[in-house]
Amino acid sequence: MTARVNEILSWYRTDNYGVLSNLHRLMMTGTLAGTGKFVILPVDQGFEHGPIRSFCVNPPSMDPAYHFELALESGCNAYAAPLPQIAAAVPDFVGRIPLIIKMNSSDSLYSAKNPNQAITCSIKDALQIGATAIGFTIYPGTAMRKEMFEEIREMGEEARSVGLPVVIWAYARGEGLGKEDETAIDTISYSAHLACQLGAHIVKVKTPSAHIAQDAAKKTIEKQKVKIDTLADRIKLVVQSCFNGKRIVIFSGGEAKSEEDVLTEVRGIAQGGGFGSIMGRNAFQRPKAEGVKLLKNVMATFRN
Repeated sequence: MTARVNEILSWYRTDNYGVLSNLHRLMMTGTLAGTGKFVILPVDQGFEHGPIRSFCVNPPSMDPAYHFELALESGCNAYAAPLPQIAAAVPDFVGRIPLIIKMNSSDSLYSAKNPNQAITCSIKDALQIGATAIGFTIYPGTAMRKEMFEEIREMGEEARSVGLPVVIWAYARGEGLGKEDETAIDTISYSAHLACQLGAHIVKVKTPSAHIAQDAAKKTIEKQKVKIDTLADRIKLVVQSCFNGKRIVIFSGGEAKSEEDVLTEVRGIAQGGGFGSIMGRNAFQRPKAEGVKLLKNVMATFRN
């Protein structure tokens, strides 16, 4: 136990010891163990975008074991994926890395103005596979948001009762939001705050742009002279929006980009006080040696 890990755990002291133990395991695993920083490998893109789009860029990644190996060789805090994908390879990797089971998913074969996700796993399933935490996506902004909020309230209660922390993917989408609005600084801050209000122990959001979606938020930002010019400024605001930084907030790696662009973005996240990155396509769509190297460089950036 380090002082930083102890401090972070103190933010969750109303939770039971099972939840605290699993949060401790997440923070004490991998290259960044003890720092309070996170680099997590998420591989739910096969379900979300399809295997050809997701894995044909790097054919060995078709094998579910590949992602366990990538997470372990690079020193990630955890590996996150839907249950069947983990189950297909977990017998060879039991206990070697914390697992975050993605509890709901959607597909891209049907396009909806107001997207939703289907619950595809139970808490019992997650426990039996050896989960350290559960993951759940919400879409603030969709007409289906209230149903999603109620689903995670109920599932989160059950998860906490058996000692599983809750990781919420908070991605604003819906017919009232333009594409640029989805990553606006006010939208991302609001989505992250909603995840906290819904009981997230760890919040996952996209990196925010300097665009402002809501007129009311724009007026406040201008009147109060809130700094949003740099990525570090915007990351700081998102983290502050999560109970003044008393929740773990990690940022999505997004679509595949150059290593230089990835590391530039990671430096902004680190400078703004972000707790880490959850990086999938930018890692597993590269040859394994390159993916391991990139993830290690990301970890080095957060450690520094």
